[in-house]
Amino acid sequence: MASIVEDENPRRERQSDHESFLAHKRMRWLKLGTLISLVAIIAYALIDVEPRHNGGSWYGYTLGTIGAALIVWLALLGIRKRRMTAGKWSLKAWTSAHVYLGLSLIVIATLHTGFQFGWNVHTLAYALMMVVIISGIYGIAVYANLPAKLSNNRREMTTGQMLEALSAIDRQLESAAQPLDRAKADLVIAALEQDVFDVGLRSRLSGHYGACRTTEALDRLGDGGDAAIQKVLSLLRKRKAQLEQIRRHMRIRAMLEIWLYVHVPVTVALLGALTAHIVSVFYYW
Repeated sequence: MASIVEDENPRRERQSDHESFLAHKRMRWLKLGTLISLVAIIAYALIDVEPRHNGGSWYGYTLGTIGAALIVWLALLGIRKRRMTAGKWSLKAWTSAHVYLGLSLIVIATLHTGFQFGWNVHTLAYALMMVVIISGIYGIAVYANLPAKLSNNRREMTTGQMLEALSAIDRQLESAAQPLDRAKADLVIAALEQDVFDVGLRSRLSGHYGACRTTEALDRLGDGGDAAIQKVLSLLRKRKAQLEQIRRHMRIRAMLEIWLYVHVPVTVALLGALTAHIVSVFYYW
């Protein structure tokens, strides 16, 4: 009997290891987040507040307290990520709760406002919260799809190996360009001197590199010529293919990371606006 239990425990651990944070514990946090949202909506419909629902009613204060506590707790994920542990409050469990309870904030915070918005710190806090949530949804979407594309693009090569392959082609190109006349050799040298990583964010995200000197050298050298030209053209095509692989890698990595440059700073701004919102409410209470 003991051996059966011992066999089952590792199996459960292996299943847990392969389980997505979105499906953690049979979507426990999705169910809880949905339940919280439904209770808030039903209570909003049944409770009579005069003259109308607003953030200053007792129900508004209740939702506001819940929402503020959730925002602070959810912001602690950044600290929690630095402590990798298993068990009841593993990083996977915390991330799952972060996602689904974060989504429930859309309902809680919106009902807290009573659908009353204006040009004030209260609406600013709500708007910042929505930006944080939307950027988080984008983050979930890209992490569900892009890592597989990143792996496929690598073709079992590490980033270092991709760069080394480019360097090897560059060394061959530098040698092959020696017999060319000055004008043609300059085209190859210009391509070799171009920094692969010296590109703007727009090019990195779009994958379009209009000022690529390797492409320019291929276009200007044409398709014909003697054996020396043909060798250079062949190497330039290899270089272009390798550059495209590296640039796809850079694009996917940028798409994976760009949301954090919105999500994290806006979360900090949200905490500031939330503090101002709470202080102003109690000051004028």
